[in-house]
Amino acid sequence: MKETRLGEFEEVILLLVGILGEEAYAFKVAEEFESQTKRSVSIGAVHSTLNRLSEKGFLTSEMGKSSPERGGRRKRIYKITAIGERVLSEARDFRVSLWSQYPGFASG
Repeated sequence: MKETRLGEFEEVILLLVGILGEEAYAFKVAEEFESQTKRSVSIGAVHSTLNRLSEKGFLTSEMGKSSPERGGRRKRIYKITAIGERVLSEARDFRVSLWSQYPGFASG
């Protein structure tokens, strides 16, 4: 059976793929990670996480068009699958549930 849980880093990478849309390729995901978290990340860590998320069925990818600024090289563009969206939703719901139980932050 495939793993259906997300680690924290995987969750952030999956969210960034959704945020970036058509611009969700490894280098751009790494840039956005650093911009959003103010933490550095290696491109290797992003590549391996994107591959792992694809193997879990949370992402699909296809080769984009070549671009002059990349010397004609094509980019692998990632997209969240329906299963990936469901797992993200479950992760969010779980975290919200925990926060609502924390006495200092519970509403009501």
